Amino acid sequence: MTTPDALAEQLLDAQVEFILDELSGDRLHEVISEITVDVLAVADTMIVSDVIDVTAVKQTARVAVDRIGGSAMVEDMVAIFADAVYDASANEKHHLGDVIDRDSVSDLVQKFLEMHTLHDLLLERLTESPLVANVASRFVNKLVTDFMQSSRERAERVPGVASVLSMGQRAAARMRSTEERHFLGDLAGRSAQFALRRTNNAIKELIRDAPLHGAAMEIWDLHADEPVSGLRDYLSQAELRDLIVTIYAIVEHARNTDYLAEMIDEGIDAFFDHYGHRRVAELLPEIGLDGETVAAEISRYAPEILEAAKANGVLAGLVRERLAPFFRSERTLTLLASARDHG
Repeated sequence: MTTPDALAEQLLDAQVEFILDELSGDRLHEVISEITVDVLAVADTMIVSDVIDVTAVKQTARVAVDRIGGSAMVEDMVAIFADAVYDASANEKHHLGDVIDRDSVSDLVQKFLEMHTLHDLLLERLTESPLVANVASRFVNKLVTDFMQSSRERAERVPGVASVLSMGQRAAARMRSTEERHFLGDLAGRSAQFALRRTNNAIKELIRDAPLHGAAMEIWDLHADEPVSGLRDYLSQAELRDLIVTIYAIVEHARNTDYLAEMIDEGIDAFFDHYGHRRVAELLPEIGLDGETVAAEISRYAPEILEAAKANGVLAGLVRERLAPFFRSERTLTLLASARDHG
């Protein structure tokens, strides 16, 4: 007579075999579809704010930003991704105008030109910066120097003038001290800063009234019919990589700041304010998905993963490990013994 222990092992073997069959071939796709339908049916009975804790979501988001955002993989992939984008063969096959819609570019340019407060504040801050005086001083000095050099070259073509200019230059050099040169440069800087302030209104009027939108769209149209690879003329692969890496460094530094943490919390609160009263299943269509799409995407990856796990016996071992405690439990063995005795 079969003992309860032996019968339990036979049942365990049968259960493991059954589950492996459920996860194989065409039956696997059916199981995935059935489970997806069941999960969505349950989700359709739940309200988001009732089953998902806002505080827990915030903690999870912070962990994701902290751990994933600063992970070695993300850091490595930044440069790798930049090189892949630069070298992609698709850049040769597709035109810029096919990738980015012209109307969207037009709307973007128009919106930027209409941001008058932004323009006004940027111009004011520019002219208030002490560095502007320094930059303007160098710029003015460069203009004056180039103008004088050009005038000298033209004058030297006149017979006898070259020697007079040479003597005058030597005399001026002896008379003008270093302090005087600094004074002239500082004066030019202050004058340039004043000029920039005076021209603010002119620049504002230019942004408001000049046909900048049309000019920007003309530039866009010149590039729209060119391959995306034409953008490589503007920067090298190393420059793109350095740019992306620099942007990542900025983001990576900001990820653990109190400000970003508070912004994450605000975003999650806004999400729950808007969607918290909805049923969980209703969120799927909101992001453009449905049950069939979810099941199809799971079925895209699951078969190969499960077949690989079955091939080396890992899956069978895991299933057996999870089920064995039930079949070897005292209650199960008691039921089997009772069934045997009354059989």
